[in-house]
Amino acid sequence: MAVEIYSTDTDAGQITVIRKEGSRHTVVKEIAVGNAPRGAVKFTRDGRGFVSNTSTNTVSELDALTRREVARITVGFGPRGLGIVPGERYLLVSNSGSNTVSVVDLESRQELCQVAVGRDPRHMAVTADGQFAYVSIWGSGYIAKLDLAGLATGRPDLVREVARIRVGENTHPYSVNIDRSGSRLFVACNSVAEVPVIDLSTDRVIARVPVPIDGARAVAFTPDNAYALVTLERKSRIAVIDMERLEVTRTIPVGPGPRGIAVDETDNTVYCSAFSRIFDDPEVPDVVAHSLSVVHLEGVDLASEDSKPRYEHLPVGHGPCSVAIFNPDRVAFDSDRLERAAASLTGNQPTPA
Repeated sequence: MAVEIYSTDTDAGQITVIRKEGSRHTVVKEIAVGNAPRGAVKFTRDGRGFVSNTSTNTVSELDALTRREVARITVGFGPRGLGIVPGERYLLVSNSGSNTVSVVDLESRQELCQVAVGRDPRHMAVTADGQFAYVSIWGSGYIAKLDLAGLATGRPDLVREVARIRVGENTHPYSVNIDRSGSRLFVACNSVAEVPVIDLSTDRVIARVPVPIDGARAVAFTPDNAYALVTLERKSRIAVIDMERLEVTRTIPVGPGPRGIAVDETDNTVYCSAFSRIFDDPEVPDVVAHSLSVVHLEGVDLASEDSKPRYEHLPVGHGPCSVAIFNPDRVAFDSDRLERAAASLTGNQPTPA
């Protein structure tokens, strides 16, 4: 089985696509998008990919099967985080410069409305039932809970903020992720050395897990949901959090300035964006600037510092900030998907703005 890794290269204005077959990684495409793309590419089941272009106030749509940009969708100022609502009719976009969240119709590729939230919204997570979205409000120190029930009846105008879950003044919550059980939300905060954990049944902070340093950027989970993996940009480490005890069991050194993180569930391999340029750590051999750190966790004891992972480093474009994994073998084909793919291959795709 082959998978593809999508690196969001902010400074290069591109997405680097790396194909993984067995143990081999090969760069297969560099897709030019808008200025300053941010956040991980988010995919629909039929292979449409979306990424925010922060400096051009647009979202690029990618065809993941032909590896091409096929459209750009205009949204609010400074788009950052994205969330595809289950059912895949709607896309949510956090606009850091507008203090809003856009609701986009994915059939028409049109922004339908903007929902007001706090100052400088960043990345988000959508519940599996599509009822709610949780958005990191970086400038106001809280997580916004959005009620999405109106989307089920075609009423995007009913989407609204219904709760504010405070994580603390000047904590700067940057991103969130819902664990694989769907019961808890983990928050990566830029400015405090802790990871708040929110119980989604009560929308209350139930723990604040101490980590070695502030500067958390992103959270992922191991396939068995036994551990959370949190990137610590200022320490060039991944903090490993035991999901039952809610405490750090170890850290894993990675490339410089890690931001985005993704886990390949097929073999427990971690991909981590190394954003910074300067690095010297004898524990992580052969690091190169502008790369993805590949951390092989198969057979590694995440409860012990004594068990060492194996590393690779994959060069990508300048300033990689996020990473996502796409599995072409799991694409759900339909007539609309086939029509879009044919248009992309013949060059008749919608003209980017």
